[in-house]
Amino acid sequence: MFESLSEKLEGALKTVTGQGRITELNIATTMREIRRALLDADVNYQVARDFTERVKEKALGGEVLRSVSPGQQLVKIVYDELVHFLGETHHGIELAPVPPTIILVAGLQGSGKTTFCGKLARYYKRKGRAPMLAAADVYRPAAVDQLKKLAESIGVPVYALEEDGQVVQDAVRVASEAVAEARRNARDILIIDTAGRMHIDERMMQEVQDIKTAVEPHEILFVVDSMTGQDAVNTAREFNERLDFDGVVLTKLDGDTRGGAALSIRSVVHKPIKFASTGEKLDALTEFYPDRMAQRILGMGDVVSFVERAQEQFDEKQAARLQKKIRTEEFNLEDFYEQLQRIKKMGSLKDLLGMIPGMGRQIRDLDVDDDAFKHIEAIISSMTVEERLNPQIINGSRRRRIARGCGLEVHDVNQLLKQFREMKKMMKTMTKLMGKGRAVDLSALMGGR
Repeated sequence: MFESLSEKLEGALKTVTGQGRITELNIATTMREIRRALLDADVNYQVARDFTERVKEKALGGEVLRSVSPGQQLVKIVYDELVHFLGETHHGIELAPVPPTIILVAGLQGSGKTTFCGKLARYYKRKGRAPMLAAADVYRPAAVDQLKKLAESIGVPVYALEEDGQVVQDAVRVASEAVAEARRNARDILIIDTAGRMHIDERMMQEVQDIKTAVEPHEILFVVDSMTGQDAVNTAREFNERLDFDGVVLTKLDGDTRGGAALSIRSVVHKPIKFASTGEKLDALTEFYPDRMAQRILGMGDVVSFVERAQEQFDEKQAARLQKKIRTEEFNLEDFYEQLQRIKKMGSLKDLLGMIPGMGRQIRDLDVDDDAFKHIEAIISSMTVEERLNPQIINGSRRRRIARGCGLEVHDVNQLLKQFREMKKMMKTMTKLMGKGRAVDLSALMGGR
């Protein structure tokens, strides 16, 4: 989402690169470019102005470090201020001492509110909690059905109120009865999905206020569509005045948007961003960390998030077993296929590559296809179990059969088998070097590339 802003900020910071020191003249030029980059990204004007004023004040008033170049010093100041404007520290949801913890979710229609409820339920279930959903969005056609389908896909119960096959249009009653139901069934998290509208209206605001009064939620989350720019900020301000919510959820961060809402909303409503949604799938939900987001905006990557995603898919026993297979040359196409599935579960390829320091600018103009593994999966799926376990037995006739089975050419099968052999050699070499405590020269392993 922040690709355009990252590129412009990088260009602005180059103004002082190579300069002997920071002066009022070169800092004024840089601040003008940074302010323009922020405004182009649809950041609130006052927020952009305050941001550049704080950076300028620190850059000119701070002690100059001889060991650091002016460019590096300014990048550090900009990074610190981004973290400040995004909220300083991570804020999670505090669970109630006496369950259930009641989480009320509000937002405009189309913001991704109902899908977020499903994602949040999945998030807590994976943490060992017993979540439950409440369908208090009783007006939008098929809203209750949508929530039921999401709940069914993750194995979480949902409370909905229907009479004679029709949804009862009493959101306050649904929410109140859902709390009682959660207590009866020992559910320790209750997530209430409320109705949205295409725009703010008095009826909607009054209803969600009535639900708040009736159930006394421990946490109120406001869901914002990141692609709506400054409209999202204005909507958040009005909701906060009526609801006094506890935190913000940014959805559609994977979309083609300028990202101004994410940078503005925290400063305007003075409420922390708690979660970010980066896709339609139910696993595309992450806790929001201001420092990690600032690193990604400045093209520094986000190694911590990358490692956390990897840890969700791999454990120590699996890693040890895989390492042993690689070392003894037992690593086969069945193992390879399994690792591909784990990598896919970590998220979008472009998103993952962007977390690696220095990779952000390298992939900026690349069309990284999330379906890049499909041909590989199709080829391996067309093999017999024996062929996956022993790729060396795949002769000419077997290659032709595999190609026909997956709808590709024999050349594609040959290419995959060749790449797999080369990868096995490289992995074995890396494992040996790491075992001896030696540094691995990746450029040498990759043929000097």
